[in-house]
Parts: sequence; structure tokens; C-alpha cells
Amino acid sequence: MTHPIEINKRVYPGIPSSTAIVICLDGSQKEYFEKASNSNLTPNIDALKINGEDLLANSAIPSFTNPNNISIVTGRPSSIHGICGNFFYTPSSGEEVMMNDPKFLRAPTIFQKFYEQGAKIAVVTAKDKLRKLLSHGLKFTDSRAICFSSEKSDQATKNENGIDNINDWLGMNVPDVYSQDLSEFVMAAGVKILSEFKPDIMYLSTTDFIQHKYAPGDDVANSFYAMFDKYIGQLNINNNSIIITADHGMQSKSKPDGSPNAIFLQDILDKKLGPDVSKVILPITDPYVIHHGALGSFATIYLEDKSKIDETIKEIKKIEDIEVVVTNEIGCMEYDLPRDRMGDIICMSSKNMTIGSAKSAHDLSKLKEPLRSHGGLHEREVPFISNKKINSVDTNNKLNNYDAFYYAIAGAM
Repeated sequence: MTHPIEINKRVYPGIPSSTAIVICLDGSQKEYFEKASNSNLTPNIDALKINGEDLLANSAIPSFTNPNNISIVTGRPSSIHGICGNFFYTPSSGEEVMMNDPKFLRAPTIFQKFYEQGAKIAVVTAKDKLRKLLSHGLKFTDSRAICFSSEKSDQATKNENGIDNINDWLGMNVPDVYSQDLSEFVMAAGVKILSEFKPDIMYLSTTDFIQHKYAPGDDVANSFYAMFDKYIGQLNINNNSIIITADHGMQSKSKPDGSPNAIFLQDILDKKLGPDVSKVILPITDPYVIHHGALGSFATIYLEDKSKIDETIKEIKKIEDIEVVVTNEIGCMEYDLPRDRMGDIICMSSKNMTIGSAKSAHDLSKLKEPLRSHGGLHEREVPFISNKKINSVDTNNKLNNYDAFYYAIAGAM
């Protein structure tokens, strides 16, 4: 019998007796599962839902990868853990930096706290940009922790990742970062880790390359979910507890001719207010822009002259297809964001629109399919699928994707 563990003001039941597995299936929404199921491609997930739960949850806002993965693994929103985008701006230094360094974390992960209590932890992520954040607080010298990425699986070492020679061990080469294979590597590794390492807690985080390119029901998308279903069948054994959720959904963001649907907000504000008055920051920005061109549905705006906030909000409100325009104070309170890491204004676009900075700042030449992207309220609803029943009393209010480990651990006790 293990003792309860308090993490970020939430009490978890303790180290589970079987493996608690959470899967962040990047970029997923209910329609992907429904379309694949209608084509009889997901028998394992369909059976899992019958015996467990098929629910929906809210993701953190902005509905981007980094803030939501970190919300899931801390059990808390960005206002607590501090990671509020893939990318952010520091006005005092004028720096625009990736938010993938553990120094930006303001709360411990569930992995760190369970590891400190003696649990065995396994984490596999598709992209290496998340790895250091996810592994923060883990030590890899006592054979109780593994954390690596598909993307850099060939560079993993015992000291840095808790495992080496991954590609030989798994019998798979390093996948192309822009491929379905990057996610399949995560799932295959999870199955093998479960069998050989037998972790108490395991987190598998895929990439949304397929979802950015293909709509629900597309043959390629269906093939991806059929692949995923195969691995779910191999994980759903020995009374393991499984929660499948996502960091965000995905919506079409293109015009009828296939070109991106975008409001280039920096260009508009420069024209209305003058150059160098405002600075538009897009937290979707990361090193992997081929599939979205750094166009998402969330932006934050910094102003050198704070007296211009109301005037700027008034101008932005005139723009059709920008649905949310609020001050830092209101936006951070409404969407659980850290005030010091958001600009003076927060805005989000409509379902099928994105927000860009200056048109000249976006290289869209490599977008081969019509744009699909995320970041706003319309990509907030995500699946929350469990292989165990969840107490209905606990779900009277809408779930958050960052409730995943609480229910996965409770189900594995």
C-alpha cells in the first residue's frame, strides 16, 4: 500500500499496482476516431470505449503542443507551470526564444514527484523539443527512469536518457520528423518498454504531422488511426490503466482555392498605428513549421506605449474573423495564463482562420496541402478516452486534458 502523493495542490492516490499510461495523441479530435471506427479500423479502441469511457475534455489555451503537454504532465494549467506557448518574447531583453528549456518551468512534473517516491517512469516523445521539459527532475543512473524522443533516438545515452542503442533495441531506424513513422516509433517503443521495463507510470506523446495534413476520414488519416489502434491492443493488458487524450484538435484553415486563410496582424497594426508601435508574437512558432507555416489561431501583442492598449484593441475588433480580443489581465484570468509571459493584448481567430505576424515573416512555400492548424478555442475540445470507468461524480464539470494522469493513476491502483 503506497501513500497518497500531493503534486501541485492535487492529491494522487500513490504509486499504482499496474502501469498507468497516458497517451497524448497530438492534434486529435473526436471526428478522427469516429471516421476510423465507422470504417472498422479501430476494433481495440472501440472495445476499450465500451468497457471504459468515451468522453471529451478541454485542452489548455493556447491550444498548442508545449503548453498542453506540460499541462498534462503537471496536472495544472499554464498559469501554474509557466509554459504558455512553444515560443515567447521577453520585452526587457528583446529576446524571442523557444520555451523548451526546463528553466522556464514553474512547477514540478508528476514524473518528478512520483520518481522521488520510488516509482519507475517511462516517457517517449516524438519531437525532441519536449524531452528536456518532460524529463526535468528525473535521474537516469539508477535504472528507474527512461525518457527519449523518436526524433533523436540515435543520440540517446544511458546518462542522458536512461537507455541507449534504441534503434537496434527496437529494430527501427530514426524516423523522418515529417512522417507518420515518428509517431509509430513512440507507440512501438511504448509497447516494448511496457514489456521489458515495466514502468509504474508511462507517457507517450506523438506528433500531429498527419492531422495537420489530412482531415478526419481521409485514407491517410484512417491509416494512422488503424496503426495507433494496433498498439493500443498491445498496451491494454494486465489491468493497465490507459487514458488517451490530445494536446489540441485541428481545423481547416484554408480558402476554397487551397491557399492559407490568414490575417497578417502585424501588417495591419503597422498600417493603422505606425511601424514599431506593436509587436505581434505567435506562440505556435517552433522549429517544425513545414506543416503549419507558423500560422495558428492565437496571438499576443506587446505595445511599447501602454496608453495605446485600448486604441489597439478597438482596431483589432474591426477585423472580421478575430473572435477574441482582450487585455492581458482579462485573458490570463479567463484562460489560466501567466501574466508576465503574455503580451498586453491576447487575441484568437475564428474556426477557419489563422493569425500571422507580417506576411513577409512566413515562408509558406513548403505547405503542400491546404492548411490545417490550431491554437484557439475551436481546437480546444479533445478526446478523453479511458479503458476504465471514471466516477461520474468527478466529471459533472467538463474534464481538462490535464486531468489525465489523475484518472490513469486512480485506475491502476
